[in-house]
Amino acid sequence: MENASDAAGRPSPRLLAVSKTQCAEAIAGLATLGQHAFGENYVQEAAAKQPALQALGLEWHLIGHLQSNKAKEAAQRFDWVQTVDRDSLALALNRHRPPERECLNVLIQVNVDDEASKHGCRPDQVAALARLIGEQPRLQLRGLMVIPTPHADVEDRRPAFRQARQLFDALRGSQASVDTLSMGMSDDLEVAIAEGATMVRVGTALFGARPRKA
Repeated sequence: MENASDAAGRPSPRLLAVSKTQCAEAIAGLATLGQHAFGENYVQEAAAKQPALQALGLEWHLIGHLQSNKAKEAAQRFDWVQTVDRDSLALALNRHRPPERECLNVLIQVNVDDEASKHGCRPDQVAALARLIGEQPRLQLRGLMVIPTPHADVEDRRPAFRQARQLFDALRGSQASVDTLSMGMSDDLEVAIAEGATMVRVGTALFGARPRKA
């Protein structure tokens, strides 16, 4: 990450350790090395791990698609939700965020490649969704999250990263709280950083490859 940042002449991004499928012991081990923020794909999986790790004061990010019927638990368990892509979800998260907690940090997930199989709002829907989130007292809009088409050649992902940066810059110009562009994973973080990522989501490079399902 530091090498990629230096090469691009950009600040080093925050590292989000993607801990899905990892046990609490593995997360704790990484936390002892100084890693603070962890990303989970599923509310239920996170719920099974968090009690054992509560004393470590970790920051939890939901990075998987969130169904509306899980919004209440997500709003109670996570510090960030990176996959807000529709009005109804934003409203549900605001409604269920406990008043004694700090505002829930949210990112708008954008489907920059317009893939039918992927979640995320269209680029032309970002501004309206951002305005709605900005009106919610229990939410804090922090920026955007994207997952580009996983082209075999990571250079083919660069246009999607570049488009995301353009959307991010436009959003940052209209929302003072916006400071996070979450994009890039283990195999393409160098390109993502070069194009302006402020947070990268890394799992395999930290924990090793997950075992293949039989």
